[in-house]
Amino acid sequence: MTVLYYLVLILHLIACFFLIAVVLLQQGKGQDLASAFGGGGTQAAFGPRGSATLLSRVTTGLAAVFMVTSISLAVLKQKQTSVLDSIPAAASPTPAAAPTNLLGVPLTPAGSPSPSAPGAATASSPAPATAAPAAAATATPAPAASPTPTPKK
Repeated sequence: MTVLYYLVLILHLIACFFLIAVVLLQQGKGQDLASAFGGGGTQAAFGPRGSATLLSRVTTGLAAVFMVTSISLAVLKQKQTSVLDSIPAAASPTPAAAPTNLLGVPLTPAGSPSPSAPGAATASSPAPATAAPAAAATATPAPAASPTPTPKK
């Protein structure tokens, strides 16, 4: 299978080089001195349809060979592996992020002390977390003083 692939690849490269050469050898339509100054404006949009020259027939044939070899190379290369398949999966550049709570503090398993603060409260002792809302609930807010308008005399 690899011999066939390289044969098609060589045919493809030869077709590419000859196609480039044949296209560059062709004379463009309306490239004479008169058309540079507006003299060729009476022709149709794509120029008059003339007989097919040898160069135009060779261009058509080489274009067909180019398309067929391109499709053949894509089909033959599909069965082979890629360079990216040889990269090990463990070489991931981004490490997995630790789970965090809504505040961005890393979560620790219940019962284990937090590595950042050894004496801090953990999820197993909820007393400090509930003490703050209870203290806030017992405090009564001071009434807001509203200014009373003074009557005008």
